[in-house]
Amino acid sequence: MSYQVLARKWRPSNFSEVAGQAHVLKSLINALDNQRLHHAYLFTGTRGVGKTTLARILAKCLNCDEGISSTPCGSCDACTEINEGRFIDLIEVDAASRTKVEDTRELLENVQYSPARGRFKVYLIDEVHMLSNHSFNALLKTLEEPPPHVKFLFATTDPQKLPVTILSRCLQFNLKNLSPQIIVEYLKKVLAEESIEYDDEALWQIAGAASGSMRDALTLIDQGISYCQGSIKAAGIVEMLGVPEQHQVFALLEAMSVRDVEKLIEIIGQISDQTPDYGHTLDSLLSALHRLAIAQSVPEAVNNSFGDREKIQELAAKFSAEDLQLYYQIGSKGRDELRFAMEIKSAFEMLLLRMLIFSPSFTEEKTELPTSDSQKKKNDTDRVAPDPQQEPQQHVEVESQESKEETLVQEKELAPSVETKPEPIDIDSSAISHEKWLELYTQLGINGIAANVLANTEFKAKKGQDYHFLLSEDQSAVYSEELLPKLSIALSDLLGEEVKVNIEIGKVEKETPAMLLQRLKREARDEMIDEFENDENVQEMLKHFSAKLAKESIAPIKE
Repeated sequence: MSYQVLARKWRPSNFSEVAGQAHVLKSLINALDNQRLHHAYLFTGTRGVGKTTLARILAKCLNCDEGISSTPCGSCDACTEINEGRFIDLIEVDAASRTKVEDTRELLENVQYSPARGRFKVYLIDEVHMLSNHSFNALLKTLEEPPPHVKFLFATTDPQKLPVTILSRCLQFNLKNLSPQIIVEYLKKVLAEESIEYDDEALWQIAGAASGSMRDALTLIDQGISYCQGSIKAAGIVEMLGVPEQHQVFALLEAMSVRDVEKLIEIIGQISDQTPDYGHTLDSLLSALHRLAIAQSVPEAVNNSFGDREKIQELAAKFSAEDLQLYYQIGSKGRDELRFAMEIKSAFEMLLLRMLIFSPSFTEEKTELPTSDSQKKKNDTDRVAPDPQQEPQQHVEVESQESKEETLVQEKELAPSVETKPEPIDIDSSAISHEKWLELYTQLGINGIAANVLANTEFKAKKGQDYHFLLSEDQSAVYSEELLPKLSIALSDLLGEEVKVNIEIGKVEKETPAMLLQRLKREARDEMIDEFENDENVQEMLKHFSAKLAKESIAPIKE
């Protein structure tokens, strides 16, 4: 006996076997059980989501010898013949090969005759959007007022090409793309019945490659069984699909989190040894970036698709939210570059390098120009040797509040995004106030969500080893109690003693570190604009040319 592919062998024969599409099934089941039958049904959706399958099941429900119901018996002559594709009153037409108006007229010539075998004569027209305009016009009158024994079932992947006159005469059901979760659950059921061993990670890779199509997923399972010699193994499926293994995607992200360009190029070289599909590799990277952004915003919403939730949450803490958004945008825009690139590996490398180099934090880290060994020695000497004309400093000058605020801005803006363990400071913890907290914040070695949370807090009180902070209400969406241990460790490292951070959400009354930074930036910009506006040359130009000053265009020049 010849082998039957899984996509055909496991085609659902009744509504209970259909995966997903609950919104469509509910409407059809209620209509059949209540005998409220329409004369024309239109099923739309992408390939492999069940359009033709639902149409055949509906035809079976209408012609079952047991009567019209949503649960056909499956054993009577009508059900058996429909399953085997030889029911005389189910006329299946491929509109792609019968587009001419003559074909439609020939089809409609027999509409007035009663069914020869079943209860209804069912016309199932697949890819109906391929019919010509003249064919649609020939179909209109019959479609609007068909004989009572005729039912029309249409299926199409492109409903926009159907005339409005056709759409208005049909009940339209839009089938959705199937989620990876639904596809994986169905594949597990199929493989269990087929007694085939599988890895969960391999099924998730196949579900992702299927892009919402169950038929594509079953076809890939068939290919995977052959490739892996009777089983579905993660390593074989990854190699077959040409996608990178998940740990390689994480390795790329690890290198990007610390701006290690050399390591990044090395990992890309390892991936290239497997002759990958770089488009799939980029898609996997973008998917991971999306999950990292979700982990930063709503940690509990991260799914455990590949059993990597903990890894995703760990990586999310190493990136700033701005970098994730920038990387995702550059990656999305760069997909076309891969398609048209002459050397696709080089294009992929350039894409990842662009992500890093365009990152503001990467630019700040690279602002120092490389110097020669002699220049380094000279600089070291200049720093160590005291100026003989300078009097030795006998006391420590007290910084003004203005200089402290400027230091706060400079330190925070130039702080690297990579977390570093701060050196413990010598401070009387019992004397900590909110003003002191503004200064301490700049010395914490954290970034990402944790840094954002603390930047929007007001110091309330210290009770024993417990430090109480009030988080601004508008930042409550990014806060999670899972961050508390990390915040406690960061503050403990800075103060040199074991402390515990407690955070409540409410309306802050004092200026938080984030508000202070924004205010200082505004003041610096206003001062810069005033200085520019009062410049003698600018005043002369405004006077002689009757010009107006566009203040929004004034920006500092980075030296």
